[in-house]
Amino acid sequence: MGRVSGLIRILDHEEMERIHCSALTILQDVGMRIEHQQALHYLESNGCTVDYEAQIVKFPARVVEEAVERMKADHKRERAIKGRIPMRYTTLCFSTMPRRIVHDFDVNTGGFPPFVLDLEGQRRPATLQDVRNSIRLADALENIDLVGLPCSAQEVPARLRPVVMAAELVKHTGKLGGIEAWSKKDVEYLTQIATVIRGGEEELRANPILIGYGEAKSPLCFDSNMVEVFMEYVKRGFPQSVDTMPAGGTTAPATSAGTLTLGIAETLGGLVLGYSIDENAYVSIDVCPTLTDMSSMIYPYAGADRIPLVAAGCQMISEFYGRPSGCHGGKTEACVPGVQAGVEKALSIIFPILAGATGVGTLGHLENAITFSYVQLVIDDAIAGYIKRMLKGFEVTEETIALDVIKEVGIGGNFLTHQSTVRLFRREFWLPELFERMTWQAWDRQEIKGLEEKAKWKVRHILAEHHPQPLDRETMKEIDRIVESAQNDPFYRA
Repeated sequence: MGRVSGLIRILDHEEMERIHCSALTILQDVGMRIEHQQALHYLESNGCTVDYEAQIVKFPARVVEEAVERMKADHKRERAIKGRIPMRYTTLCFSTMPRRIVHDFDVNTGGFPPFVLDLEGQRRPATLQDVRNSIRLADALENIDLVGLPCSAQEVPARLRPVVMAAELVKHTGKLGGIEAWSKKDVEYLTQIATVIRGGEEELRANPILIGYGEAKSPLCFDSNMVEVFMEYVKRGFPQSVDTMPAGGTTAPATSAGTLTLGIAETLGGLVLGYSIDENAYVSIDVCPTLTDMSSMIYPYAGADRIPLVAAGCQMISEFYGRPSGCHGGKTEACVPGVQAGVEKALSIIFPILAGATGVGTLGHLENAITFSYVQLVIDDAIAGYIKRMLKGFEVTEETIALDVIKEVGIGGNFLTHQSTVRLFRREFWLPELFERMTWQAWDRQEIKGLEEKAKWKVRHILAEHHPQPLDRETMKEIDRIVESAQNDPFYRA
């Protein structure tokens, strides 16, 4: 099989070992602030040193190493949860797989952006109708495997958004991606919705959906709200990871190695907490580093310095810690679709995949993931399809070498009319829908010209024609009842 193979490696084993040992030193000598009394008790019972007044936890290297070995063992043995579990921009895998180029990598939308760049070119706050339209659009696109929330309705009260958005997600697609959970209470209602979709609590635990995540706050903090979200998922028996997003030069050292090391320390601290809550917990680690743009002070999601750093984090987690890992990809700082967006998105997808990432997300974003664009999502889908076809390579068999066909056509002949061409070309050739291949004269005769205009036409066509109905009427009523219950909950009415 002529598939693309051969991994990009950013770090050698000695470098990964140095980063790991430095992360252990950070946790042991500096520690983390864990702003939650119950979590502090759990950690103390697991052998950590706790200063309750300062809320500082110091993690003995032995305790951290034991957690890492337990995570590795969990991925090697049979667990109740199988397959890839969608969470936010990636998927969690609770099984081992050889580190390789994943040709069937997952592509995810999501991220809860508050703004939309609409088809008239106006940037405005996202509405509930935008949420529904963006989900339907993502559902129809061939290369989007998982649909998180492409945008977040700003007219919905902020506290209620995770629950209301989750309900919209399950109503409009069967390609369910991850979800945001902003509070412990969200987890309660998200679990209710997910249980209805799966048909029972046992079925949900075996095949989880609508799973949020915990996130450390760099440098070396885990605030009370995020701890509660993390703990609630763990106690309910759902998979969890602690993500962390250190930014070199502001919330992390002004070096790639220092930023990655700090992020690894933070997520390992979360790993220890997970096993301290429940020694049989489904917990894993994640890290999403960047280097601050010192000219604007933003957290860049793309760039020539960030892409290898993200890939290095992916390599570290999958190769050194034995946890197959997805990562951020398909990102751009550009504010509108165009050349910059195309370059950054293509490179931020393919480079991590060549480093062994199992998937990338979240697509459809512009402006540092603050704005969702319908047009950009269609273009991103095309870019992902382009890359998937590249990685597929080609078969080398007796049929594909085609000696008999070459002999039949002979010297100076033409293969266009040969029956093998009719039979095989659709399997072998990539036939782009958006990317243009034509003469100037043919291009000039087109009514719709250019990639962005073709993408805009495709958006309008999908929204007019594609109306998925993944749920039956009774299930829809039950989802609406859960949302209504949340709307009347004193927590959300406060």
